[in-house]
Amino acid sequence: MIRSMTAFAGNEKEIGDLTLSCELRTVNHRYCDISLRLPDRLRFVEADLRSAIVAKISRGKVECSVSYKKQAKNGPSFTINTDAVTTLLAAASSIEQQMQGPLSFSALDVLAFPGIQQEPDLDKEQLNRGIVTLVDQTLTQLLEAREREGTQLKLLIEERCAKMLGFVVLAGKRMPEVLLLVRNKLKDRIAELVAEPDFDRLEQELVLLAQKLDIAEELDRLETHITEVLRVLQQKDPVGRRLDFLMQELNREANTLGSKSADKEMTQIAIELKVLIEQMREQVQNIE
Repeated sequence: MIRSMTAFAGNEKEIGDLTLSCELRTVNHRYCDISLRLPDRLRFVEADLRSAIVAKISRGKVECSVSYKKQAKNGPSFTINTDAVTTLLAAASSIEQQMQGPLSFSALDVLAFPGIQQEPDLDKEQLNRGIVTLVDQTLTQLLEAREREGTQLKLLIEERCAKMLGFVVLAGKRMPEVLLLVRNKLKDRIAELVAEPDFDRLEQELVLLAQKLDIAEELDRLETHITEVLRVLQQKDPVGRRLDFLMQELNREANTLGSKSADKEMTQIAIELKVLIEQMREQVQNIE
């Protein structure tokens, strides 16, 4: 199954009096690069989340964000750390004695000071299970999105492979005519320059020139690589790296074909092949 490396998914889950939210974003990357954003109180679940993500995603930059908010309920949702309040007020009184005027702050100012409010302890085991389940559900949605886009990428690459095969066939049919034209041009040119040309020597030179201009090997390799691309697209495992390698090989053969071009039409065929390869290469960059 071809998967894109670009996707987004989000999900929510209620655990006790908390509403947990998870967002997953992925973009293309050479390796599996995971970035987690968790509240400090949920850091204990980081290792399990990384394991869950790695188990399902092999390539791509993954941004996983987990947050929570408390549901409205009757009664206070936090307690006051009275020891911290006493210490804070004592410190304020000591500072006030060294100042010319009294300090002015409200009870809300005291509540906003770090450590004054104490939230109830979380059931870490329950939260761990719940968060991992939430992330697994979101991962499933993410993979479905990656597969949908991967299906589109597969179709685009297959279409370009079909066009490339057409150009390869066209180049093969064109080559005998190109060699004949080159042969005739050389004969005419030498006949003009030499009153009595050595046609045996000329024939040898033509054979050497024909070998240099022969593109049969490049066309065979192009066809082989294109067939391999189509075969790889049918595999179930991640194939992005293999496709990237094949794009390099295709580009190398197209460059050689262009360097051997002996007329305008063959040069145009080489250009069209390189355009198609570059289009495929851009799509392959986004395949897992």
